[in-house]
Amino acid sequence: MPDYRTLWRWHFYAGLFCIPFVVLLALTGAIYLFKPQLEAAADRDVQGLVLAGSPASAGAQVAAALAAVPGARLQYYELPRAADAGVRVHLVGSDGGRSIVYVHPGSATVLKIVDPDTRLAEFVKTVHGELFLGKPGSWLVELAGSWAIVMVLTGLYLWWPRGGSGFAGVFYPRFSRGARVGWRDLHAVFGAWVSLLALFLLFTALPWTEVWGGALKRLRAIGASAPVVQDWSANRADEHAEHRREAASLAGGGARAAVSLDQVVSRVMPLGLAPPVLVQPPHRGVANWSVKAESQNRPLRATLQVDARSGEVLEFVPFRDRPLVDRVIGIGVAAHEGQLFGLANQLLGLFAATGLVSLCVSGVVMWWRRRPDGVLGAPPVPGVPAVLGPGLVTLILALGLLLPLLGLSLVLVALTDRVLVASAPR
Repeated sequence: MPDYRTLWRWHFYAGLFCIPFVVLLALTGAIYLFKPQLEAAADRDVQGLVLAGSPASAGAQVAAALAAVPGARLQYYELPRAADAGVRVHLVGSDGGRSIVYVHPGSATVLKIVDPDTRLAEFVKTVHGELFLGKPGSWLVELAGSWAIVMVLTGLYLWWPRGGSGFAGVFYPRFSRGARVGWRDLHAVFGAWVSLLALFLLFTALPWTEVWGGALKRLRAIGASAPVVQDWSANRADEHAEHRREAASLAGGGARAAVSLDQVVSRVMPLGLAPPVLVQPPHRGVANWSVKAESQNRPLRATLQVDARSGEVLEFVPFRDRPLVDRVIGIGVAAHEGQLFGLANQLLGLFAATGLVSLCVSGVVMWWRRRPDGVLGAPPVPGVPAVLGPGLVTLILALGLLLPLLGLSLVLVALTDRVLVASAPR
C-alpha cells in the first residue's frame, strides 16, 4: 500500500500546477459544447428569408460570392441547410485566409461576409487548444491535461473509503461537522462523482494534442501505402497550414470538369447527408468533385467522390467503413464536444466542466484555510521513504510511457522534490 502522505503531496503539487489551466479549459470547453446554438444565434439574421420565385442555381450563388471577394477562390459550396436560409459559400484567398459568404437563395444577392476565425466558437476553440500561444501553448495544455489525470487518480486514492467509516464523507458531505470538514467532504465527494467524466474528457482530448496526437499520426504512417488522413488535427497551426496548402492547390486549378456544380448538387442532395455538407470542385491533384458531410456528431460523417466527367458517385465512405482507430477516436471526439447524443450530451459535458471548476475552487479554499501564514503549506515530506507497491510503480510507468510529456515532467518533479524541496528550509 503506497504511503498516503506521499500521494497527498503528489495530489497537491499536481493541483498547484493544473488548477489555472483546468479552470480555463473547463470554462472554454463549456462554451464550445454549445457551438451549434452559438452559430445559430450568430446567423439568425440570415434565417427565415422571404423567397419569391424559383431559387437561384448553385453556380449563380457561387458567382455572386466570388464577385464580393475579389481574388478569392471557391473552397466549398455548402448544401443549403434550409430552403429559406442564406446559402454559405466558403472561399479561400491566396494567403490561406478564409471567408464565408452568405448568399440569398432566391436572388443570389450577398447578405453578409464572415471570417470564420472571428466567431466566438472558433475563438474559444483556439484558447482551449493552445492558449493563443501556438505550439508552446499546445504543449502547455497537453502537460496540464496529463497532470490533471494524475490529480484525478491520486484524488480517487485519497477519497477511497478506509476503516468502515460509512457513507458520510464518502458519498455525501458532512456539512454539520464545521467548515473545514464540510469543504474537505465537498471536494472529495464531488470529485469522486465527477472523476470518471473528467478522465474521459482528458483522455479523449489526447488526439488533438501536439506531442501525443502527432506521435499517433506518425505511428499510423509507418508502413502505410498512402498518406494518413485524420479527421482531426493536432493543433490550430496544422489547420492553418492545411488551409494554405489547399489555397495553393485551388489556385493551381485542375482538370476541367464536364459536370457542373449544379449537377453535383442535384446528385448529392437526395442522399440526405448530415449537415454541413461541403462540395469541393476539382483542383490540382484531385480530378473529381469531393463531398464531405462534416457533422460534429462524427458517426454521421461521410465522404464522396463524384466523377467530374459523368457525375457518377465513384466512392462513398461512410463512418462505419473508416479504420477502427478513426471510429473509436471519432466517437470519443463527438462525445467530448457534446454532439454524440444531442442536448443530453451537452448537459453532461456542462456538468463535468462545472464540476471541475468546483473542484478547483474548493481545493484552493481548503489550501488557503489550512496553510500557515507565510509558507506554501504543502503536505510535509514523509519521514521515511515512500513505499511504492508494484501496482503503483506499473501505473506510474504506464502513464509515463503513454503520456510522454508527463513522463518527462515526472522525472523532473521527482528530482526537484528529492533534491531541492526536501533540503530546503521549512
